[in-house]
Amino acid sequence: MDGSPTIERHAPETEIIERLVKRFAERAGEYDRRGEICLDNLEELRAAGLLSLAVPRKKGGEGAGLRRITEVVARVAEGDPSTALILAMQYLQTAGIVASRTWSDEVRDEVLTSIVESGAIINALRVEPELGTPSRGGVPATRVRRVGDRWLLSGRKIFSTGSSALHWGVVWGATEEEDPRIGQILVPLNLPGVRIEKSWHQLGMRATGSDTIVFEDVEVPERYLIGFIAQSAGNPETPALAIWHTVVVSALYDAVARAARDWLVTFLEARVPTALGRPLSSLPRFHAVIGEIDGLLLTNQALLERGLSLEGTEKTTLSEASQIKRLMTENAIAAVARAVEVTGNPGLNQNNPLERHYRNVLCGRIHTPQADVVLESAGRLAFEKAHERN
Repeated sequence: MDGSPTIERHAPETEIIERLVKRFAERAGEYDRRGEICLDNLEELRAAGLLSLAVPRKKGGEGAGLRRITEVVARVAEGDPSTALILAMQYLQTAGIVASRTWSDEVRDEVLTSIVESGAIINALRVEPELGTPSRGGVPATRVRRVGDRWLLSGRKIFSTGSSALHWGVVWGATEEEDPRIGQILVPLNLPGVRIEKSWHQLGMRATGSDTIVFEDVEVPERYLIGFIAQSAGNPETPALAIWHTVVVSALYDAVARAARDWLVTFLEARVPTALGRPLSSLPRFHAVIGEIDGLLLTNQALLERGLSLEGTEKTTLSEASQIKRLMTENAIAAVARAVEVTGNPGLNQNNPLERHYRNVLCGRIHTPQADVVLESAGRLAFEKAHERN
C-alpha cells in the first residue's frame, strides 16, 4: 500500500466509494504513464469488501444485482477506468460462475470462498493471437491433453485484463482430441508453468495490465475442467450474462465521458485569457458545447436505463442490448472528442486528464460485441422478423 488511509467497511457504501474514487483519480495519471496495474486500488477495493459484491449473500457476499454492479463500476470508472474494468470483469465472472449449470458445487464454492475470504480476483482468459475473440467463432489453440492420470494445459492468451493481479483464470480451451471439445479450464495462476509476458502497450486503458498469459504444460486438476462439449453443441458459457456484459461495459465508458465533461467545465471556468478578461465559461460558444455534450450523455442515461430493464436471452433482447452498447460507446467517444476539439493544446496535454480520458474512451469500441457484428446481427434479425410476418 502507498500509505493511504484505511477504508472503514462499516461506513455507508456511497461514502466509501466517494473516498476511493477521489484517491483513484489522483493515482490514475501515474499508472497510465507507467502502464502498470494500480495494486493499491485493488487492495482498497478488497478492504472495502467491494471485490465480493457479486457473491451471493449465503456465500458471504452482497448478492448484488445488475443495477448495483453497474453503478459501482461506473462510479469507480470516473476515478480510474482501468481499475474499473478489472472490477467489472471480477463481477461478471463471479456472476457467471453463480449462474452456471456446468460448474460443480465444490469448485464454485472454492472460488467464491477465495473471493470473500482473501479478495481473490478472477477473469476469463479467452482471446488468442490467431483466433482473436471467441465471439466470432473458431476452436481455440489453447489445448488441454491427458497424459496418464494428469491433465496438462498449454497455450497463450492475449489481452488478459488484470494479468498479474489475477488469482484465477477461466481459460477458454479445447481438448487435444481428433474431435476437440471446447470448454472452460479454471486455473490458479500461481501454478508452475504459468508466466506473464509484458505485451500490453496500447493507446488507452494502459493500467489494466492486459498482458499475455502463457501456459506451458500446466498441470490442472480434473475437477477444474468445466463444461466441455463438442463444438457443434453450442457454447458452454452462460449466455444470460451477455446482457450484463454489454450494460456494465457501456456504463464504464460512459463514466469516462462524464469525467471528461466535468474536467472541461472546471477548465472553462478557470481559464481566463488575457485578451478576454473573463472566464471562457462566460462565452455562449462554450455554453453550446457543454449543451451538446450533455445531450449525448443524457441520451446515454436513457439508453442505460433501457439496458438495465432488459431480461432474458431472446434474440431481440440480446440484439437490443448490443445496440445499446454500440450507441453508448459512440456517444461517449463523441462527447470526449468534442471536449478535446474545443480546448486546443490543453486538451491534448498529458498533464491534463482530458487527454487520458480521450485515449481511454476510444477503447470502448474493442469490447465484445463490436459494431460490425452488432449491426449485421440487427439487420439480419429485422429480415427474420419480416419473413415471420409474411
